[in-house]
Amino acid sequence: MRNSSSVLRSGLTVAVAALPLALASAAVAGPGISVSTTGSTVSVTTSACTQINGSWGTASLLTSSQGSFAQGRQVTLSGTSTSQSAAWSSVTPGTYTVIVICSDGTTAGTQSVVVSTAPSPSRSVTPSASPSRGVMGGIGGSATDYGTVTLVAGGSLVGAGLLGTAWYLRRRNKPHRL
Repeated sequence: MRNSSSVLRSGLTVAVAALPLALASAAVAGPGISVSTTGSTVSVTTSACTQINGSWGTASLLTSSQGSFAQGRQVTLSGTSTSQSAAWSSVTPGTYTVIVICSDGTTAGTQSVVVSTAPSPSRSVTPSASPSRGVMGGIGGSATDYGTVTLVAGGSLVGAGLLGTAWYLRRRNKPHRL
């Protein structure tokens, strides 16, 4: 019974600690847009648009010098009734504004995004003599996975050692007769 109450207390502690995160994600998860970058690709997703005449709407990527939706790089939204998305590739580094306008003329959202330069690959020196998997701690183990034959041979040697020890101790306890 003590275990269940400690589990209950720890569960409540986790729930109370996660409450601010849940409230923060609920504020972000409402209608609007979500913009992300991966390298030189900018993508936007939304769930606020409805399909009218086969179109979900249009998203536009504006630079800091562009002021209107029509001046930006426009991409048609694609997706389903639960999620629509658009993406721009080969975007140069800088600060951009993403605007999504649904097919019914309403604005789903506006969000700024910063596209940074891709980090140049750095060369790291690693020793070549290091083991590939390392030592597996815990319930024993090693860096090598031994086969069945090796394990059977080792078990046989351990068993022979135990039998020899038992025979020696048994013989030692008998009185010597002349």
